[in-house]
Amino acid sequence: MKQLDCWPQKRHAVLLAMLLILFGFGATASAEYIIGADDALQIKVYGYEDLTTETRVSAEGRITFPLIGEVVLGGDSTFAAERKISRLLSEGGFIQNAQVSVTISEYKSQQIPVLGYVNKPGLYPLESQSTVIDAIAMAEGITPLGEERAIITRHRDGKTIKQEVDLHNTLENSETNALFPIEKGDVIYIPKAPVFYIYGEVQHPGAYRLEPNMTVAQALSLSGGLTLRGTLRGIVIERRDSSGKSETVEVQLTDVVLKDNVVVVDERLF
Repeated sequence: MKQLDCWPQKRHAVLLAMLLILFGFGATASAEYIIGADDALQIKVYGYEDLTTETRVSAEGRITFPLIGEVVLGGDSTFAAERKISRLLSEGGFIQNAQVSVTISEYKSQQIPVLGYVNKPGLYPLESQSTVIDAIAMAEGITPLGEERAIITRHRDGKTIKQEVDLHNTLENSETNALFPIEKGDVIYIPKAPVFYIYGEVQHPGAYRLEPNMTVAQALSLSGGLTLRGTLRGIVIERRDSSGKSETVEVQLTDVVLKDNVVVVDERLF
């Protein structure tokens, strides 16, 4: 069969646009990221270039910084770490009101995998109040063939739990979004959307993303409409019945297309 055509439909395109507007391409971790073991940090003090330090957080959450020595940063946000180092420099009599910058140069301790049909699958930094929408936005949204549904696999009290999230409804309702925070150890997966196939006398035969309650007429429109030789008479759907047997059924334009249905458009007789 012909390879899937990536023709995003209106509802899916709106979802992707909302993700990009709300969170932007390539979203990065903010000051809410919680520093943990094995994170790599770059620490700068404005006006004191000789104090610039590249360091890695120890298993105990500690780093060593010039003048003040060992500092515990594990469990702090980057903003809290900046204030702590500034305070210690002041209390030690070294620099008063130091302007400190702490950035994460390598995320190791707090990461979450975003997998499946997203534009950039991979590991992304986990912030203290991240939600499933935040994580998908960091992966640059779902692909045209991704379903508007996320499966979150999490481990709680020795048990594996799976939750499903309707992304479209969640984006439209900020309160619902808040109900799906993500934590370390969670795995987010975007499954492949259901598809249907259309062949015969249409402009662009192939496989397409199936939207809820899509009709035969909408399927025809998505494939570019009929060719000059096509006819609306005798359109059939090839499918499997409840027992798994193949069947061919003649349909009307208002009939609903289901997952994996094959719509066949006949050639008209002159």
